[in-house]
Amino acid sequence: MSTDKVAAGGAAGTGKSPGAATLITGLIAFMAGLDNLVVVTALPTIREKLGGSLEELEWTVNAYTLSFAVLMMFGAALGDRFGRRRVFVAGLLLFTAASAGAALAPGIGELIAARAVQGAGAAIVMPLSLTLLTSAVAAEKRGAALGIYGALNGLAVAGGPLVGGVVVEHMSWQWIFWINVPVGLLLAPAAWRGLAESRGPDNRLDAPGTLLVSLGIFGLVYGLIRANGHGGWGAPQVLGPMLAGAVLVAAFVQWERRSSAPMLPMGMFRNRAFSAVNIGGLLMSVGMFGVVFLITQFMQTIQHFSPTEAGVRMLAWTAMPLLVAPFAGIMSDRIGGGPVVAFGLALLATGFVYFALVMSPDVSYLEQLPGYLLGGVGVACFFAPLLNLTMSSVDVSEQGIASGATSATREVGSALGVAALTSVFTHNGGYASGQNFVDGFVPALWVGAAAVGLAAAVMFFATRPAAAGEHHGAEPAPATAEPAPSATR
Repeated sequence: MSTDKVAAGGAAGTGKSPGAATLITGLIAFMAGLDNLVVVTALPTIREKLGGSLEELEWTVNAYTLSFAVLMMFGAALGDRFGRRRVFVAGLLLFTAASAGAALAPGIGELIAARAVQGAGAAIVMPLSLTLLTSAVAAEKRGAALGIYGALNGLAVAGGPLVGGVVVEHMSWQWIFWINVPVGLLLAPAAWRGLAESRGPDNRLDAPGTLLVSLGIFGLVYGLIRANGHGGWGAPQVLGPMLAGAVLVAAFVQWERRSSAPMLPMGMFRNRAFSAVNIGGLLMSVGMFGVVFLITQFMQTIQHFSPTEAGVRMLAWTAMPLLVAPFAGIMSDRIGGGPVVAFGLALLATGFVYFALVMSPDVSYLEQLPGYLLGGVGVACFFAPLLNLTMSSVDVSEQGIASGATSATREVGSALGVAALTSVFTHNGGYASGQNFVDGFVPALWVGAAAVGLAAAVMFFATRPAAAGEHHGAEPAPATAEPAPSATR
């Protein structure tokens, strides 16, 4: 049986609607992705209400990012073992409960703990949402469905600062978390009824591999997010965790090559498309997240816009995924995802170059506008085809873990990008004056453009994948589809 038939058949015969699956998984991924950035604009208010040091405030963001990155592959493995829909709904309920805990937090420590649990819930939801969506939609329509999913996901990532600013200014900081609760409680039963159950072909859980990769990613990300507050990249507090993380990741690779039931089959990386997707995704996240972080600071710190005003002005960027990503998904079905993604990354790099050329303390919004438009279209052309490339570059039996691996790679890239570009910024400038900020911002923009440009070059290797089974030389083992909730084991 071909990959396309198996994927499409995940919902076939069960009465599950591909449209409902697209909407449910897209909205849940939007909610989880939004919390990756929405808290940033609330930090000054949180500090005023709850107190805490600057490092503790940073951890309200980092705790979510860290648990998100570390646990994504584990979340995908749990879904393969115990049932993807079942674990997906459990992750959604965990995220919802943690959101309520964050809103009720009496102090900064409790908020950080709740954010870590939120990240764990999101780490389960994000990779499994892709697997469940892919199995629910026929191959010939998958690009459009993933385009809609990508539009919502991209909108969540880019729209976090705007949503956070509006909620904090007009309601209270707690509502950036409370808003998740009714949404989560409504979507959990909808997901149970509207998504078909499936499992991976091997029900064994790779505990040693899971532990090695989780601790390895933890070390890498933990070191990266400490780089700017603990003496720079050469400090023992930074190099120690990163080196330990690298050693553990290397040990994970060796273990997976020898394991009879690997969590992440190393053979997947012999597939050129899958390897390019992971390398290109990491480089794109390095450039985009680092630049977005600094652009938000520029608007609020130098040009003195409120969080809402800054978010409104970024709509030229943030609205593009919603408008363009569905068309990018359709184009990826027609000409292949690699060229579409490479085109989008080239546009994004061009946008960063444009910002670097026009940036000044008093640059007008009209002068900045072409950069936002280029960046928005570029992001839209990146996310939707990338999802299609990821899910179609591996066998059906490997889609869950492939999604988790690719998402984890991008999350590590996000942490690296913020740390690296902020280091470039602080080395060349700072917050002393508008010109001092620009002196640091412009070199960071060039570094971000270089990372995204290199990602575009890498993605030219992500050609349309071969037919199912060709990259492993064998027929894929289908995921087990279960016809009804009552049939789940």
